[in-house]
Amino acid sequence: MALDGAFLRHIKRELEEKLVGARVDKIHQPNREELVVAFRTREAAYRVLFSARANSARVHFTSIPLENPKQPPMLCMLLRKKLQGAKLVAIRQPDLERLLHFEFDAINELGDHVLLTLTMEVMGRYSNIILWDEQGKIVDALKRVDAEMSSQRLVLPGLTYHLPPPQNKLCPLTTQQQQVVQALQALPRDMELSKGFLSVLQGVSPIVCRELAHQVGRGRELTVKTMDEEQYFRAGFFYQQMKETLDEVSGRPFMAVNLQKKPMDFSFVEIHQYGVSAVVKEMESFSTLLDEFYRERDKQERMRVREQDLLRLLSTHAERLSRKMNAQRGELEQCANRDELRVAGDLVSAHMYAIPKGAAAVDLPNFYEEQQPLVHIQLDPALTPSQNAQKYYKEYRKAKTAEEKLTEQIDLAGKELEYLESVLDALARAETERDLAEIRAELQEQGYLRRLRSKKDKPAAVSAPMQFTTSDGFTVLVGRNNRQNDRLTLKTANNNDIWFHTKNIPGSHTVLVTNGREPTETAMEEAAKLAAQHSRAKDSSQVPVDYTQVRNVSKPQGAKPGMVIYVRYKTMYVTP
Repeated sequence: MALDGAFLRHIKRELEEKLVGARVDKIHQPNREELVVAFRTREAAYRVLFSARANSARVHFTSIPLENPKQPPMLCMLLRKKLQGAKLVAIRQPDLERLLHFEFDAINELGDHVLLTLTMEVMGRYSNIILWDEQGKIVDALKRVDAEMSSQRLVLPGLTYHLPPPQNKLCPLTTQQQQVVQALQALPRDMELSKGFLSVLQGVSPIVCRELAHQVGRGRELTVKTMDEEQYFRAGFFYQQMKETLDEVSGRPFMAVNLQKKPMDFSFVEIHQYGVSAVVKEMESFSTLLDEFYRERDKQERMRVREQDLLRLLSTHAERLSRKMNAQRGELEQCANRDELRVAGDLVSAHMYAIPKGAAAVDLPNFYEEQQPLVHIQLDPALTPSQNAQKYYKEYRKAKTAEEKLTEQIDLAGKELEYLESVLDALARAETERDLAEIRAELQEQGYLRRLRSKKDKPAAVSAPMQFTTSDGFTVLVGRNNRQNDRLTLKTANNNDIWFHTKNIPGSHTVLVTNGREPTETAMEEAAKLAAQHSRAKDSSQVPVDYTQVRNVSKPQGAKPGMVIYVRYKTMYVTP
């Protein structure tokens, strides 16, 4: 869902009402595509998110806390230098273009008042945040665009700022309904009405055009050639209703949520096109809608960007281990016939007298089997029968030793692969920068990452496990990663507490704190569901979860973080 110019007009009104006259208090850049500007007035403080993400570009008030990097990026430091303490004097939007100009009265290094403009361009993958001065010269931009990237519009420091190329469409702010009807009638006859609205009108997104077409056709799909005079009249009527909403900048926004309660779409007009397949909610404000709509998706996107190097490292190690194990299993299969080598040596030793010197092969009766069938045995003509027997015994001992070593190596590789799977699972469930830092520290301890130490570095603070309360009042603790799992199970938990873990599936250690009480069936079931929810099987049903007292859980000598063994356990099946 793209944020259109009409929706942005309502956002502009919302921002103007509270921000004009406010001063910039703080500026943060949580990641390379987002800025958070904190404003302060005499009455209150506000935080505005500027996002240039390709799939969620927008600007609005936000209440979502975002983690900031230890070292601010260069653009963030430049904006702090130029805009800290500046007063917002106006917010402008040319027609219904998908951009907003934030104009600031700032003070330069000489103490003179200067006008600086921070422009938020909401244009999909071309979205950008650009700072330019009163002469129209670009100071800097979040995304610099040079001649190799675009021949149409350069965005570089020192160049003049130009608006994006116009789309040559009708602006609803200045276009009457009869003009829109005439423009629709001039379109190709086989064009769908919703696409016709989209090609004619400036600043409206596909969902608004589909909504207009839905209202005109009373739920039926229309093309320009199938429309009669009454339907063209209805097209002008519903366009006029939308235009009045834009002229007055009135009303509240609407969000469509599917039957799985996931946000689907949003608009400044009420949404009817989804019928019973979606629930339409009227939201309190436009900023609240955008915060809720993008909250989960943006959180996942931010974490995905930050965890890419760890994911690549773990995937590489896991693939390498899998290839190594497959090769070792192939070698192990070759050792499966080692007993045939021993039998061949025994038969040659027992029948030396009957084997002629220099024979290349011989057929000897196998006295290990009841019928004593003949066995064809290859010999080295250059060796004596005794030396051939010793050769078979040597190959048997070699195969036996190889089998023992390969079995041991495959077992060790399997345990390491299991550990890497557990780290990948913890990485998939990481929600904050601290979670990633703890996983990174664990991988450094285990030698998968190089430890880079500096005098300024301080030991990372140890976070607490997640805490939940069952419906009947018991506390449940859930580890976030392997190191935390170890602390929770081996140090924090009491011997009488109940320990849960998904059976043969990577996941978190989960502890039901009993405090000397007998746990109820409800508490046990809810704790098991939490264990399943915080595992790789969170999207499955009937997940097997093992449980036992903490006293029955131990850590083998030299085992990797999070790896434990447990005895005297039971299993229950739950759906997260």
